[in-house]
Amino acid sequence: MGPLYRSLDSYSPLIYIVLAIMGLYAFRRMWLSWREWHNSVYTLEREFALRRLGGATAFGFLVLLMFFVQFYIGAFVVPSLPAIDVMTTPTLDLLAVPPGTISPDDVLALETPEVQSGMSGCVPGQIMLTGPRPGEVLSGTVTLTGTANIPNFGFYKYEIAPLGTGNWTTISAGASTVNDGELGKWDTSASTNGDYFLQLVILDNVGQTLEPCVIAVRVTNQ
Repeated sequence: MGPLYRSLDSYSPLIYIVLAIMGLYAFRRMWLSWREWHNSVYTLEREFALRRLGGATAFGFLVLLMFFVQFYIGAFVVPSLPAIDVMTTPTLDLLAVPPGTISPDDVLALETPEVQSGMSGCVPGQIMLTGPRPGEVLSGTVTLTGTANIPNFGFYKYEIAPLGTGNWTTISAGASTVNDGELGKWDTSASTNGDYFLQLVILDNVGQTLEPCVIAVRVTNQ
């Protein structure tokens, strides 16, 4: 079910738009049915109008239920999914060389490629990752620090993706604002050694996603 939940979460803006249109349609049907019932003169006419009003009301409650289900999946189910659900794409080994070209001793002597040290989308005082630093080499359990505090704050989550891919994996999430403090933990031993993008994502209280704060780090575990 993990891939299904992640698909619903990735298409949440489109789903919310469709649900909003369906909600407006249900409200319009309820309003017209109520007016028809209110203006009816004959008993049979009022019964038919009342049935239509009941059907429109049931449809409206169904749309409302679908809205809450979608919100629950995005806010609570997806952040709790294990990282291994989507880690199916092999991570590029930046140090790999064709076999037989050099000796093992020469491989050990190769200089490790430099990690990317830039960041994007980060706004001081609103959405910022201060630890780990861009380009830092990580191992074991890492404490993530920074800021997640915007107007109409809903919740935040932090995700990783192997460098050069778009396979984002949610590590954890939080429902409270953070000002230059601890955002959560990341057990890097559950991830394959290699270079990763690490991003902090904030959603407001209506489910809109802001531009994430993204940095590049390297995982190196024994």
